[in-house]
Amino acid sequence: MPGSTRAVLADRLRALRHRNFRLYWWGQLISLVGTWMQSVAQGWLMHRLTDSAFMLGLLGFMQFLPVLMFALWAGVVADRVDKRRLLYVTQGAALLQAAAMAAIVMAGVVRPWMVLVLAFVFGIINAFDLPGRQSFLIELVDKSDLSNAIALNSAAFNTARIIGPAIAGVLVATIGEGGCFALNAVSYVAVLAGLGLMRLPARPAGARGAARRATLREGVDYAWSVESIRNLLLLLGVTAGLGFQYMVLLPVYARTILHAGAGAYGLLVSAFGVGALLAVARLTQDLDRWGLRRNLLVGLSTAGLGLAVFAWSQTLGLSLAGGFLAGFGLIVYVASTNTLLQLTTEDRFRGRVMSLYTLMFVGTAPFGALAAGAIAQRWGAPVATSFSAAILLGGAVWVAYRLRALAARDRARVPQTPEVEKIG
Repeated sequence: MPGSTRAVLADRLRALRHRNFRLYWWGQLISLVGTWMQSVAQGWLMHRLTDSAFMLGLLGFMQFLPVLMFALWAGVVADRVDKRRLLYVTQGAALLQAAAMAAIVMAGVVRPWMVLVLAFVFGIINAFDLPGRQSFLIELVDKSDLSNAIALNSAAFNTARIIGPAIAGVLVATIGEGGCFALNAVSYVAVLAGLGLMRLPARPAGARGAARRATLREGVDYAWSVESIRNLLLLLGVTAGLGFQYMVLLPVYARTILHAGAGAYGLLVSAFGVGALLAVARLTQDLDRWGLRRNLLVGLSTAGLGLAVFAWSQTLGLSLAGGFLAGFGLIVYVASTNTLLQLTTEDRFRGRVMSLYTLMFVGTAPFGALAAGAIAQRWGAPVATSFSAAILLGGAVWVAYRLRALAARDRARVPQTPEVEKIG
């Protein structure tokens, strides 16, 4: 490998120079493969048990509702407690939830209400796990490598998004959904082992005292007062809540529209993941704030167009292409939003701001999932997915308007502090 290529690759992977981040990254990669296997198997199981698009929407509603209920309080917890200990608790609880799913399926006693209850339990775990994981990154790398760590974290998520569904498609067709749930339970051991091997410095006593005084109201007031943070969060709430709900309907596309089996279902999920992984390569570059803002526009536009193609495709090849484009755009948008928020937020508010990020990204999904399932039940999955595409394209139009206004402001040379820029 030429020296220049090695240098570029080393720069793109620079966050992995930190030992603690390497342990975290590899543990997450292994665990997330299991999580995606469970996600695919869970959706397939529900559709097999009920043959209902609405029940798929209800499943998504139950899984994401706890994030809406608890995410803000979880942010306060993340700012008050040791984040590694918090992750020990959440990852251990997730292991037990996956084991329970495997047990009821393998015992042959599974019923739709059981799947809904355990999805709700997983949602509670996720409500505390997500802000904990997001705010933990700053403790694993230098701040100069934070944006690269966020991009590599997305790389792990989306590599798993390719591998997990592909494995799940084979396993569901051969040994059934229970095998996917059991392997997911085992995969959490990798995260727990990585957390145990980390060497983290003790937090200063002053920082611990300030953390204990952290309040929910203070965090919300801070996020609302910084216009860039407020705009990013509100846009994410609308686009994620209503535009990202294609996943709940993928079993309908695989079984009813494309008349295919579990293998094709796994391929559809993986197609979104392949596009997302390519997006990560773009995000490992060093980008200034303007580059990240432009990513918001590129991401929403590409995702909207990809979902529009996917919505009305009648062939597997075209569906995979549409899913690829949508996956690319969604991760370009979401990861750029995450990076802009992390670069702007003060450290003492990080857990609470990332809990707001979780609330807007995941906590709004119950309503979107329920709406997608209801629309699909009444008018068909293509109409529901087209609605999601329209929301994403509407978000792109709003970002284009804001970028134009910002460019005009810069041309007029109006002074403004970088931390308080309008769109991040």
